[in-house]
Amino acid sequence: MQALPFLSAPLLIARLVSTPFRCARLLPNRASSLLLRSAVVDLAILAGHLLLYPTGISQERPLPLPAPHPAAGPPEGLLEPGIPQPAPGAPTMLPTEGRAHPPVLLLHGFIDNRSVFLLLRRSLHRHGWRHVEALNYSPLTCDLRKAAELLGRHVEEVCARTGHRRVDLVGHSLGGLIARYYVQRLGGDTRVRTVVTLGTPHSGTRIAPLLSAHPLVRQMRPDSEVIAELARPAPNCRTQFVAFWSAEDQVMVPATTAKISHPDLLAYNVHVAGVGHLALPVNGTVAAGIREALTAAETAEGAADTISVA
Repeated sequence: MQALPFLSAPLLIARLVSTPFRCARLLPNRASSLLLRSAVVDLAILAGHLLLYPTGISQERPLPLPAPHPAAGPPEGLLEPGIPQPAPGAPTMLPTEGRAHPPVLLLHGFIDNRSVFLLLRRSLHRHGWRHVEALNYSPLTCDLRKAAELLGRHVEEVCARTGHRRVDLVGHSLGGLIARYYVQRLGGDTRVRTVVTLGTPHSGTRIAPLLSAHPLVRQMRPDSEVIAELARPAPNCRTQFVAFWSAEDQVMVPATTAKISHPDLLAYNVHVAGVGHLALPVNGTVAAGIREALTAAETAEGAADTISVA
């Protein structure tokens, strides 16, 4: 099954080549130029990603942090001035809680793996994020809900290992839909502070009818049960959503399906011009926007904690 990306690549190439040239004739000069340029960049990224794909097939296995000795006091440095202390009876925090950004979990898209996030991970690490991990869900997965359940178990494991009570999620394409389903339908809002989606079909996409034989692709269609579930009320959802979308995204049909429109969700839609679907996880401007969104959420959370303490 690991050959699936190579089998689906011709379909994606056909889409990237034919649609921009067909649409370019109907668009103003500037818009058609952006569309053609984004298609060329996406093709180059696809070629490079096919080479990198084997490096991300195996599941990531981060080393666990050493467990504190039962008789030991708080981890060294935990009592530094200005570091929040746990309330009486609360579980002892590991060193990174209150001392580092919350962990960021990355979720890839359909028939992909964690190798797609090579540049984004490097960017986050370079700017101070210590805990950045990627989760591979099996190419044999036939139900988005099962992938969301796997994500939930992984989030709990990351929280237990790092000592953080909440995490941030970044999902590309289908990965963003999995993250949203976990938060909105499986109670993940208790664990997830921010969900960032990149080219995710929040309202369903009409792309690739030839691939609709795959159950996951059918679940991304506008008339799917999963899309209907995500449209249901989600009162008191505590997670913030940030959705990056591009008019030049040839996999999102229509392009605006990558925007979140739900009355119960705190959601921000960020338009990025001239960026194709495959370029979203590797684009420098998008990476900067992701860092800004995560930092803003952290600042707001800190301000809320200060107000509640005062």
